Amino acid sequence: MRLHRLRGVSLAALACVALTACATTGSNGSNGDDATSTDDGERAALAPGLDYAANPDPFPSTYRGLPRQNMAIVGGTVFTGAGQRIDNGVVIVTDGRVAAVGDASTPVPAGHQVVDARGRFVTPGIIDVHSHLGVYPSPGVQGMSDGNEATSPNTAQVWAEHSLWPQDPGFNAARAGGVTTLQILPGSANLFGGRGVTVRNVPSVTMQGMKMPGAPYGLKMACGENPSRVYGSRNQSPATGMGNMAGYRAAFIAAREYKAKWDKWREDGEGSPPTRNLQNETLAGVLDGSILVQNHCYRADEMAQMIDLSKEFGFRITAFHHAIEAYKLAPTLAREGICADMWTGWWGFKMEALDAVEANAALVDAPPNSCAVIHSDDAELTQRLNQEAAAALAAGRRMGMNIPEERAISWITLNPARSLGIADQTGSLEAGKRADVVIWSANPFSVYARADQVYIDGGLAFDRMNPAYQPLSDFELGQPGYGLAAANVPQGAR
Repeated sequence: MRLHRLRGVSLAALACVALTACATTGSNGSNGDDATSTDDGERAALAPGLDYAANPDPFPSTYRGLPRQNMAIVGGTVFTGAGQRIDNGVVIVTDGRVAAVGDASTPVPAGHQVVDARGRFVTPGIIDVHSHLGVYPSPGVQGMSDGNEATSPNTAQVWAEHSLWPQDPGFNAARAGGVTTLQILPGSANLFGGRGVTVRNVPSVTMQGMKMPGAPYGLKMACGENPSRVYGSRNQSPATGMGNMAGYRAAFIAAREYKAKWDKWREDGEGSPPTRNLQNETLAGVLDGSILVQNHCYRADEMAQMIDLSKEFGFRITAFHHAIEAYKLAPTLAREGICADMWTGWWGFKMEALDAVEANAALVDAPPNSCAVIHSDDAELTQRLNQEAAAALAAGRRMGMNIPEERAISWITLNPARSLGIADQTGSLEAGKRADVVIWSANPFSVYARADQVYIDGGLAFDRMNPAYQPLSDFELGQPGYGLAAANVPQGAR
């Protein structure tokens, strides 16, 4: 027991060894910048055309990835995430990217380490599009409750990344469940809760060391009971559904005027630029398409209203989150190109969550061009999103829907990447994409399946059989000489 604890990775003490974010090595010991570096182009991609601010990327990613080597994962059953199942498959990883995916005849390049996956399953890394890890971390105490800036119905000016505590033990637990990427969102007390941030699930001392280079920001919006309950109880607006809609409209009117002033100044250059307004900067980013809308919304009728709102002001909703009644609106969502980010078994905990079906994801998945996503919104559920997807798949099959497993795996891989605007980078095992890979002990839709190895950008981030790749945060290690942690420290080291 003592040995196991001492071999866990402490981020502060071992900040530049194998499992930290400051070291990146390719197969030849290079720094691997071709796969994971943050260059000017990636920074600009965070907010294309958004020059309301002098610096559109004031908190740049410092993510550098984990040490890695070129490898070939051979012999496993591969679900690519893009609709293919390959028995006795081969996945070639070179310089942190997927180089090739194919059957047993796929040649293994010279010098690549061979990883034997016979009898096991290989999938893309799981992506959790709705997480509060780091902003509502463990332990769940008031001093760490940083997810809801519940001081005004419109707090579009706040950014979740400024509350993110990277030592939250939940990140390690999620990684052991195969989660390689997460969107960390603020809470849903407000009409506009603030910006979310997409992170790579690697150990890091700082938020910037986890922040995914080039990933677009998302604006957390919330419709329904939460804003009207929070502010109605304070005798403030909104106190009703109609108050919610009026609040959205007023905010976008102000943002449209703000954007128009900046557009005019950029065009004619006359006088000083308009005074910056952080709240309107975020909403103007929604209007110009550089910031994605991640909309907490349960009921079908309210989703339809939000779609009308988006058309009134000329923006696009990327995803409805929770979306308990998405099955009622599945053809509309597919036609509008809106993802539905859902649970399978969570329902009934408030009025707007009553009209649920377990086959929600399966029904949303049915129309052409649909985007069904399974998400967590929970520090425990994120550890078993594969099981949550399996339950949705089973519910659909009970209704007579013949959904193959190689399609259903996209609910926790490629479709979440679409929901986050990063499907060109991750979410499927396709040539050129980041090598985010999970090797499972069994079929990932089995309750008995566990993640054996988890790779992020080709770097080994978790290994169930090797304690050296089961990192612990400094918080988990505790402080030698105090409390329970002291019991695991040799007497002479205290």
